[in-house]
Amino acid sequence: MTMESTDMTQALSAPRSRKVSLPFARLGYGAAALALLAATGVLEGYELFLASSILSYAIAAMGLNVLMGYNGQISLGHGAFFAIGAYAAAICIDRFAVPFALTPVIAGIVGMGAGWLIGKPALRLEGVYLALATFGLAIATPTVLRSDLFAEWTGGVQGLFLLINPAPEWAGLDLDQSIYLAVVGYFLLFAFLTLRLVRGLNGKAWIATRDNPIAARAMGFDVTRAKTRAFVFSVLACSVGGALQAVAVQFVAPDSFPFFLSISLFTAVVVGGLCSPLVGPLLGAVFIVMVPNVTEEIWQGGSWAVYGGVIIAIMAIQPRGLAGMLGWVKGKLTTHTNRKQQTGRNRPC
Repeated sequence: MTMESTDMTQALSAPRSRKVSLPFARLGYGAAALALLAATGVLEGYELFLASSILSYAIAAMGLNVLMGYNGQISLGHGAFFAIGAYAAAICIDRFAVPFALTPVIAGIVGMGAGWLIGKPALRLEGVYLALATFGLAIATPTVLRSDLFAEWTGGVQGLFLLINPAPEWAGLDLDQSIYLAVVGYFLLFAFLTLRLVRGLNGKAWIATRDNPIAARAMGFDVTRAKTRAFVFSVLACSVGGALQAVAVQFVAPDSFPFFLSISLFTAVVVGGLCSPLVGPLLGAVFIVMVPNVTEEIWQGGSWAVYGGVIIAIMAIQPRGLAGMLGWVKGKLTTHTNRKQQTGRNRPC
């Protein structure tokens, strides 16, 4: 075993020290969850729709972040799985009258099946070859959805309009609030799952596979299985995110899932911050949803130029993305506070 693999073994096998601030972190997560739930009574109409869209894209970005950040695989085609989840939810609602809150579960199962079928052969490729294979998937998906072969189910070019029933009257919620609460529930679920995965044995296997596959095999990790699990989980998250977005929009069509959607998800992960399991995907989702709308108001017709310029600026300033910027600011504030406290102690009474 090489020195590099020995160092990796010691790093991965060493028990993680529990930080003193762990209870405060849990309190922070709890406060964030309560804030998301409380927003139901504060936001309304279009604001709730934007919040639902941001959380839906954040779920998809969580899965893609696991694949790219923790496992080191590059995908340019996860917009296809986003579309699969959206259409699975739409067909369940349109044809079988399934309650909208349950459709993400079915969409996730369908997406996982598709991800496993596609991921098994695709994961034999690495680096740019895997990126090119997923790129082909993203290019082909809109054409397949437009095809007359599946038009009876997908609605063809016209797509499907979804008739979603609101919550019962005794709940006191309108349709937008019902959809938002369902999205928040799935967001919290995937936040919990993502943290459990990346901080557990799966996370160690993914990181070891990303950093040095040969050393990972020497340590007993099944590299192929680790890659497949990361890919399938990312597909599951993207499918559920697509289903929730379809429910929020209440409409699906092939033109809603162009190749640019895959690039947007890729942008959300990189701009938000790789290897940041929660904050990065959430900030990235805010970026891809809000920045185009804001830049359109600043410069009509040139919004994408501003959008691209903002991406270049973020990457030039902080390659670790928006989460890296927050970490840098937090570190500076902590250092300043510690210095101030030390100065206060040393100062005579």
